[in-house]
Amino acid sequence: MNVSTLFLITFTCGFLQNVVSNANPLSYEAFFNFGDSISDTGNAASIFLPMPNPIPYGSSYFKHPSGRMSNGRLIIDFIAEAYGLPFLPAYENKSIDQDIKKGVNFAFAGATVLNVEYYVKNGLPLPDTNNSLSIQLGWFKNIKPLLCKSKEDCNIYFKKSLFIVGEIGGNDIMKHMKHKTVIELREIVPFMVKAITNTTNVLIEEGAVELVVPGNFPMGCSAAMFTLVNSNKKEDYDEFGCLIAYNNLIEYFNGQLKNSIETLRQKHPEVKIIYFDYYNDAKCLYQTPQQYGFDKDAIFKACCGGCGSLIATVCSDPSKRINWDGPHFTEAAYKLIAKGLVEGPFSNPSLKSPLFKIA
Repeated sequence: MNVSTLFLITFTCGFLQNVVSNANPLSYEAFFNFGDSISDTGNAASIFLPMPNPIPYGSSYFKHPSGRMSNGRLIIDFIAEAYGLPFLPAYENKSIDQDIKKGVNFAFAGATVLNVEYYVKNGLPLPDTNNSLSIQLGWFKNIKPLLCKSKEDCNIYFKKSLFIVGEIGGNDIMKHMKHKTVIELREIVPFMVKAITNTTNVLIEEGAVELVVPGNFPMGCSAAMFTLVNSNKKEDYDEFGCLIAYNNLIEYFNGQLKNSIETLRQKHPEVKIIYFDYYNDAKCLYQTPQQYGFDKDAIFKACCGGCGSLIATVCSDPSKRINWDGPHFTEAAYKLIAKGLVEGPFSNPSLKSPLFKIA
C-alpha cells in the first residue's frame, strides 16, 4: 500500500471518530426498522425455538441470548441509544405492555428482498424464511391503526419518526450463488433494487417523511463468504485480503440503489431520504483494523466457532474481532459502524443530531 493510499484511507475512515453531524438538533420520537439478521432484535427467535443459554449469542452485553445474531448490541440498538429511545421491540414478540409508539422492528433473520414466489418461479432454493421485505411491510400496515387514528394524526406522528428500510439483500445473493456466477449475479440486482424502492415508496405514501435506505456491506470481506468461495488464487483478493469480485458486485448493487434513491428524491422532494453507506463504513474496519482496536491478524476470523450449537467456542476477547460468527459482526464492530452513521460521514444526508454520543 503506498503512502497516498494510506493517507486517503486514514483521512476518510478517521471521520468515524472525529466528525459530528451538524444537522437538525431535533431528535426522533420513534423508529421503524425493516431488514434481516443484521438488525433483527428478536423476530426470528420468537418464532423458532429460543436459543439455550450455553450458546454465546448476547453474551457480551445482555449476558444471555437476546434474539440478536451477535454477542451484543446491533447497529439499530446503538442508534436507538444515541437518540434516547428504548431498544426496538420485535414485531413478533411485542406485548400489550410494550410502548410500540416509540417504534417497532420488523427485521427478520434470513429475510430476503425478493418474495418466495420469485424463488419458486425461478426454480431456486427457497429462502430460510418467507418473511421477505414485502411481508414486513404488511406487518407495518397491520399495526398502523395502533399507532395513529387519522391521516392528520399519522402525519403529525410520522413527521417525528425515522423509517429504516434495510440493510437487506445479502440472503438473496447467498441463495443465488450456487446457480449463478458472480458476474451473473448482477442480473438479480434490478429486481432487488426495485423491491426496496417500491417498499420505500409505499412507506412514503403511508406518511413517512424521513427514511433511511442502506446499501450493503462489503461481502467480499465476510468470513462467511470466504468459506463459500474458498479460493486459493491470489489474484482473487485485494490488498486488504477481501474477495474482489464480490465486493465489485456489492459496489454495483449499491450504485444502482443510490440511483434509484435519487429518482425517489426527485419524485418526493418533500421527503428526506438518507443513504447509509454501510459498504465504506465497514470497509474502514478491514483496511485499518488496528486504528479501531482490532487484531490485525484475525480480521477475517470468526470469534464464535460453531455458533448455533451447544459446542460453540468463543475467542478470548470479542472486542478485538470484527467478525462474530461468519455472516455477522461483533458488537464492537457494530458500534463503530453505528458511530460512522450517526456522527458522520457515512450518512447522506445526515441524520438529525443525536442526544448522546456513541461511546
